[in-house]
Amino acid sequence: METFQNPILPGFYPDPSICRVGEDYYLVTSTFEYFPGVPIFHSKDLVNWRQIGHVLDRPSQLNLDRTPSSRGIYAPTIRYHDGVFYMITTFVVSQTGARKNFYVTATNPSGPWSDPNWLTDAPGIDPSLFFDDDGKVYYTGNRMPPAGQNYPKHMEIWLQELDIETKQLTGPKFSLWDGALKQIHAQEAPHLYKVNDLYYLMIAEGGTGFTHSVTIARSKEITGPYEVCKTNPILTHRHLGRNYPIANVGHADIVETQDGDWWMTCLASRPYGGEFRNLGRETFLVPFTWENGWPVVNPGKGIVEFEGKRPRLKEKRWPSLPVCDHFDSNELSIQWNFIRTPRGDFWSLEERPGFLRLHSKPDSITEETNPSFIGRRQQHIHFAATTVMEFQPENESESAGLVLLQNHNYQFRLVVTKIGENSFVRLVKREAGEEQILASELSNNPRLFFKVEAIGQDYSFYYGVRSEEWIMLKENVDGRILSTDLAGGFVGAYLGMYVSSNGKESHNYADFDWFEYVGIS
Repeated sequence: METFQNPILPGFYPDPSICRVGEDYYLVTSTFEYFPGVPIFHSKDLVNWRQIGHVLDRPSQLNLDRTPSSRGIYAPTIRYHDGVFYMITTFVVSQTGARKNFYVTATNPSGPWSDPNWLTDAPGIDPSLFFDDDGKVYYTGNRMPPAGQNYPKHMEIWLQELDIETKQLTGPKFSLWDGALKQIHAQEAPHLYKVNDLYYLMIAEGGTGFTHSVTIARSKEITGPYEVCKTNPILTHRHLGRNYPIANVGHADIVETQDGDWWMTCLASRPYGGEFRNLGRETFLVPFTWENGWPVVNPGKGIVEFEGKRPRLKEKRWPSLPVCDHFDSNELSIQWNFIRTPRGDFWSLEERPGFLRLHSKPDSITEETNPSFIGRRQQHIHFAATTVMEFQPENESESAGLVLLQNHNYQFRLVVTKIGENSFVRLVKREAGEEQILASELSNNPRLFFKVEAIGQDYSFYYGVRSEEWIMLKENVDGRILSTDLAGGFVGAYLGMYVSSNGKESHNYADFDWFEYVGIS
């Protein structure tokens, strides 16, 4: 094929960072409150990617207890130097914005990665590392300007040397740049590069929504002064209007191929049904060239496209992932995530071979806790998800089934619950913390099939007692509550399996035989 399709990573994969090692490319993205943290992908051609693991896959690396929604792990950067991979990131601890920066290392990108090296006196977010030719290592991040902010959300990029022996910052801090677009807030996502003996500082400005953008400056010395590119922003879509099908473009990283070509990864969104982004912020790929020492992104067009000419690299396709997980392994497949660090032995693939057993916990998915939930990203505008569950509620506090989730206050729950002596299938909509039962039908069958099918923002919910014999529970429900544009925050929609005793102790469980997710063309 001569062309490729964007996004290269569909669904909630924001803040991409990329590096090359020989003929291999590695990419990481943000994960916020989800565990494991920071998926890592491998590619040979920049187009076809396969996930090879998570960087933060142990509770000793990532304690997300009591982490609010859309806090947690922000904006990782991946770099490689002298046989070692480095991933540096911000852990936003609380709703008030307390944050800590750390990095981990590995000699094999698929892991294991080290426990965190926490950095003291490293304010701000979005850290990045740069390895200079003289062997020195530098940290960049954003912070409030020492002299104070001149306008709301006015930030600057700062630099300090990192001693990789002591694993701490050392020496003076340097103010590098407060951005090209005055009054355009949130200077962040800095990355340093050295090209033809010049240092290039690329950042994001304008926030992570519609006004998002990429800007750049350069200097002969790493500490500055930095000359601002007169064609800034070098990439944005805000001038294309709110009806353009690719929006919120920004937060970029760049890589040079072994053939000398240059490519940029960035985040962007695909709004649909209006300015709604159920899929969250996704990873896109765009070419650029150098003219007079400055980058020109996608020459002649200047935008990110759904279809582009593919890189001059030998195509390498990986085996396609199965659309159905039959839970036949002793380990969870790599696409599954928990909400926050999993606590307690609430799930098992071995207690009943061939099934995923979820034990009930008092924790509810309507709280910022660690509920008994295992989910995956929504990755398509049109999709169908199906599962079969065996569950008998013992009292009215217990429920189990299929959840479509934006956060604890915005979600749909297609669940079985008990009312009196009977069990019912219910569709519950939770918006802004208020719940509404959209549909409820009697069903005492202990084995039920569940299905949700979305065509754009129309989500239809089904159940059945036999495979592919569907009973319509509720048709064409407005799915826009699954977008951050209503729910707030930074994550994309998830869907998955769930059981809860909702505040009461319980020894009950739900068994899921399989889970299928397919995109619909």
